Amino acid sequence: MSQPLHPAEMSRLAQRMAVLRQEHRDLDAAIARLQADIRADELMLKRFKKRKLLLKDQIAWIENALIPDQPA
Repeated sequence: MSQPLHPAEMSRLAQRMAVLRQEHRDLDAAIARLQADIRADELMLKRFKKRKLLLKDQIAWIENALIPDQPA
């Protein structure tokens, strides 16, 4: 079982998660624009998608860290 987070750490993680979610939304919009353009750079599109997946993983990790452990 992990130690409960200090309130300041929880606040920092919540702020970080908000920033990551905004970047995730921005990448989503950029990916949609690139996919709509037939002349789009495929390498750039792949990089954006890879970054978006990384952000999703980071968001999930932070969400998991913010949820307190429940005793069995």
